[in-house]
Amino acid sequence: MTLVAGVDTSTQSCKVLVVDAESGEIVRQGAASHPDGTEVHPDHWWTAFQSASAAAGGLDDVAAISVGGQQHGMVALDASGEVIRPALLWNDTRSAGAARELREEFDGWVPAVGYLPLASFTNTKLRWMADAEPENAARVAAVALPHDWLTWKIQGSGVLADLFTDRSDASGTGYFDSVANEYRRDLLSLALRRDASSVILPRVLAPDEGVDGGRWILGPGCGDNAGAALGLDLRPGQTSVSLGTSGVVAAVSATPAYDESGLVNGFADASGSWLPLTATLNAARILDAARRVLGVDFDELSRLALSAPSGAEGLVMVPWFEGERTPNLPDATASLVSMTLKNFTPENVARAAVEGLLCLMGEGLEAIRRLGVTIERVSLIGGGSKSEAVRRLAPEVLGVPVDVPAPAEYVALGAARQAAWALTGTRPAWESSSTETYEAESRPEIAERYREVAERLVTSNGW
Repeated sequence: MTLVAGVDTSTQSCKVLVVDAESGEIVRQGAASHPDGTEVHPDHWWTAFQSASAAAGGLDDVAAISVGGQQHGMVALDASGEVIRPALLWNDTRSAGAARELREEFDGWVPAVGYLPLASFTNTKLRWMADAEPENAARVAAVALPHDWLTWKIQGSGVLADLFTDRSDASGTGYFDSVANEYRRDLLSLALRRDASSVILPRVLAPDEGVDGGRWILGPGCGDNAGAALGLDLRPGQTSVSLGTSGVVAAVSATPAYDESGLVNGFADASGSWLPLTATLNAARILDAARRVLGVDFDELSRLALSAPSGAEGLVMVPWFEGERTPNLPDATASLVSMTLKNFTPENVARAAVEGLLCLMGEGLEAIRRLGVTIERVSLIGGGSKSEAVRRLAPEVLGVPVDVPAPAEYVALGAARQAAWALTGTRPAWESSSTETYEAESRPEIAERYREVAERLVTSNGW
C-alpha cells in the first residue's frame, strides 16, 4: 500500500490525514491546535504540524505530502529566510483602509486578478505594512502564504528560491493573473510602494507537478476552498455550499469569471480550472440564534421548521446578524419581517430561519450564475448541513439537486488527493464517500419574497 498525506493548516488547527494513494481510504489521522488571534507567528504552524503528524502515527511510511490551508495570510520573509513579523491572517481587518486606497489607485483590478481588493487579501496587508511598518516593508525579500511557508519548512532547504505554491492560493494574493498564470509585479510594487521586481514569490506549480523534498514528494498545495472542492472531487458545473459559522459558495468553472461589482471573487481552483466564490458572514450561526431564542435543540428546530408550510405563512427572516459580506452590508442587522398573530409561531420562526439561511446562500449562487457559470447541482457541507430541515429545504430554495456527502476533513482530503496526483501524475479516481441526495420541486417564490424584503430593508435603513 502506497501512502500519501494531506495537511490542512487552517486558522484554528493543523489536521493530517494519511491516505491510501490508490483507494483514498483514510488510514490514520491526527490534529493539533493553532493559537487564537488574527496575527500568528508561522513557527506555531510548524509546531502544530509536527504534533499533528505525530498524532497521526508519523509520516515515515508516506511517499508524498501536500498542504492545503487558510488563504491570503501574509508571510513576509527577509533575505535570510527569517519571518519579519507575525503573519497577518485573512481575518485581520486592519488593512481595510489600505484596500480602499488600492481600489482608488488602480481601476483594472477585476480583469487583472479577478476581484477587487478587500482587507482579507495579501496585497492589502502588504500595503498596510508599507505604511504602518515601513522598516519591516523595506526588509521584505520574499512573500509567501501560509501553506507555501509550511511546505517550504517541510522541504527544509531554507533557500527562498525554493518556495512554491499553486494557482488557487496564488490567485488570492491580489497580484496573480490566473488566466495568464503569471504574477503581476506592477501590482505587488503598488502594494509595497516600492519597486518589487527583486522580491521572491513562490513558483506556481501545475496540479500534477511534484517537488522532490528528499524524504517525500511534495505537492504544490492549495487554498482551503480549492482543497475542499478537490476533496469533494468537484468538476465544472458542480458547486459546494459550506455552512460553517460563515458561509462559502464555490463553483468549479471551466472559464474565468469576472464580477466588476466585487460580489464574486474570481479565484482559480486546484485542478487547472477556476473557482468563482462568494462568502457570507452568517451561516450556521443563523440556526444557532433561532434555536436559542426558541429554547430548543437543533433536532427540534428542524422538526419545527419542517412542520411549517413553505414560505412560513409570509414570515421572512433576513439573517444579517453580523452585518453581511454578500451583499456587502457591514452595518446591516437581522430582521424578522411580516409578523402577524397568525404566523408568529415557533414553527414559522424556525422555517423562516432555515429559509433565510438558504436564501442568503442562494444570493451567492445567483451572483455566480449571472457571470455565465453553470451550476447543475450543489454539495452541501459544514456544520449547518447536519440539519435535516436545511437538507430537505435546500433544493426547494436553491433550485438544484443537493448532495450531502458524509462529514469529512475535505480540505485535508483534497490535499491528499493532490499529493497522490503529484506522486503518480494522474488525478486519482477515488470512490466517493457515501452521499445522500435531496431533490424537490423548486419554489422560486421563496427567494423572490426574500429578495423583495431584503431590498426594502436596505432602502429604508440607508444601508
